[in-house]
Amino acid sequence: MSDQIRIGMIGCGQIGTSHVQTYKSIGDAKIVVFCDANRAAAESAAALYGSGDVLTDFREVLARGDVDAVDVCLHNNFHASVTNEALHAGKNVYCEKPMAGSYHDAETMLETARKTGKHLHIQLATLYGNESRAAKELIEAGELGTIYHARSTGFRRRGRPFVDGYGTSSFVQKKTASGGALYDMGVYHISQILYLMGNPKVERISGKTYQKVDMDPGRRSQSNYDVEEFAVGLVRFSEGRSMDLVESWAANLDEFGSSYLLGNLAGIRLYPFTFFKNVGALELASTANLGAANARWRTVAGQEGYYSESQAHWVAALQGKVPLLSTAETALSTMLVSEGIYLSEALGREVTAEEVRAESKSTAIKL
Repeated sequence: MSDQIRIGMIGCGQIGTSHVQTYKSIGDAKIVVFCDANRAAAESAAALYGSGDVLTDFREVLARGDVDAVDVCLHNNFHASVTNEALHAGKNVYCEKPMAGSYHDAETMLETARKTGKHLHIQLATLYGNESRAAKELIEAGELGTIYHARSTGFRRRGRPFVDGYGTSSFVQKKTASGGALYDMGVYHISQILYLMGNPKVERISGKTYQKVDMDPGRRSQSNYDVEEFAVGLVRFSEGRSMDLVESWAANLDEFGSSYLLGNLAGIRLYPFTFFKNVGALELASTANLGAANARWRTVAGQEGYYSESQAHWVAALQGKVPLLSTAETALSTMLVSEGIYLSEALGREVTAEEVRAESKSTAIKL
């Protein structure tokens, strides 16, 4: 494709509206149709964008010849069924994170994309941040040597959807979301580390989940809250590498500290971005001007904004301007880690990747 990419929005709620705002700034993209079961939500999104048809049945979007790609912004358990139908209908798909409600369903999405030859891209915003890009540049230059361990962290003190004051109760119910803190925010941090490590092969996972911090009794009753607010885990990869993780929607603390990567030659702390290296007797801790680096990536390296934001990258990839990042593969591995933590919690022991794959069941809801 080389002309303007014509997009159909499927899901026009809180997240869908955010996507619409971003597309407004991407000149090579045009939203031609807005679809939501709640017609008022679709009409509101169309009004925000300034033009576009309004529908309530996503299959009508898939039947249109003027739609090149669809953007799926639905709750987690709807991702797989809608994405697979869209791929079979010949549409490229941009899907919100997490990839699906279960590893099983996410795997079907990737398999369908490969069988149909269509592009599947998952919204993993942290991959496009200056910190990730700087870390990737150092890693690819061999500055870290062999990365043997990494940490993934995500912290909110009281940031549980609905019960702490924002979003709807659908975010905290297994029937629609499948998971809590891991699926909502952990996906960003886990996928970032997996991406920077080169998406290593997962071998074994151990983890524990919690729902312990008090909440407003009325909101607890209204929400039917049955997902985790806090999770910890240890992942063993092939070649003796590892990752530990902690993810919180709610914790009585001020911070956990930053995600990081440890190599035999050097290490990186992602936030604030710091490069650690020993030179003789010196222990160096170097910062970087990431804003200046971003400007050079855009101009000197000729990348423009194609790697600075997920939707812009997606549109440029569909136009053939850049290769599409392997977000679907990274998102699938992220699902494996997250579901491994849930299975480890349920069984009370470490589990293998093979066990997670064998035990994973579909949670997909068909519209």
